[in-house]
Amino acid sequence: MKAFVTGPDGLLGSNLVGRLLERGIEVRALVFEGSASTTLDGLDIEKVHGNILDAASVAEAIAGCDAAFHVAASTAMWPPRAKIITKINVEGTRNVLAAARNAGIKKLVHVGSASSFGYGTKENPGTEETPYKYTDVGLAYYDSKLEAQRIVLRSAEAGEIDAVVVNPTFMFGPSDFTPSSGRMILKAVKLQPPAYPSGGRNFVHVRDVADAMINALDKGRTGECYILGNKNLSMKEIFEIISDIAGTRPPKVKIPDDIMMLAGTIGSLAGLVTRKDPGLSIELGRCSSIGSYYSAAKAVRELDMPRTPVETAIEDSYRWLKDNGYLD
Repeated sequence: MKAFVTGPDGLLGSNLVGRLLERGIEVRALVFEGSASTTLDGLDIEKVHGNILDAASVAEAIAGCDAAFHVAASTAMWPPRAKIITKINVEGTRNVLAAARNAGIKKLVHVGSASSFGYGTKENPGTEETPYKYTDVGLAYYDSKLEAQRIVLRSAEAGEIDAVVVNPTFMFGPSDFTPSSGRMILKAVKLQPPAYPSGGRNFVHVRDVADAMINALDKGRTGECYILGNKNLSMKEIFEIISDIAGTRPPKVKIPDDIMMLAGTIGSLAGLVTRKDPGLSIELGRCSSIGSYYSAAKAVRELDMPRTPVETAIEDSYRWLKDNGYLD
């Protein structure tokens, strides 16, 4: 079997490619022109350069493959409503979907986001049946990932392609060269902030996500979505785990929600003036006060998704960042 992978050099893509190779599956990786792709160095894969916004390059690259994993996406949070984010996530998905249909791909695994479903509490977490709750947040990323998911599901429901959607939560793990989620670890270790926001997230090891995605080739039901996550933790709890692994001081004080919103507002104003990502915007200030808790029970049940402890995921991420010079 030969698998086509978009976004192969990010945190998830890199780990997915590695897991595919371990299972004896050939990989053709669509690499964006100019990307460093250091996490793919030395791997026995076929690299082709292209852009998911270029339909012709996607169609050419996918030809001859048996399965496809659409991982590439813009996860940018600034500017919050940037049109390019929507273009990459929606138009790019349309291009990959059309190319997969025309190439006769036997199975398409589309990577969505857990945010495309409504969050819940730790006691009653969100599931694949919980209605979307991020409409008023104001982030193009959330809205565009939901629209891309709907496009894939409509095509599957129409019988045009055998496709499933996987919806990862917040992933930690190695090969995070950007870094993406590793930025939380870097900030916690380098800055050692004295305070933490009131919200929380569901966290998962990226390799568990990759394994569940590969399992979805055989086990995923056409037109179904699967939240890929593990443990629900408050921001206080996650910072304490990071601090324990890194040997640093954990934050002790909870930031009131109105203070987070004020800080986010100031950050957004600064970003508008400097035209640079402020790090904290009013939208992210709002999100940091939400307990975005989810259940991955469906994926565990139907996709045999592994359950590596979140502590291991954070330690793997921390060790990789340290070994690769991010924590000098």
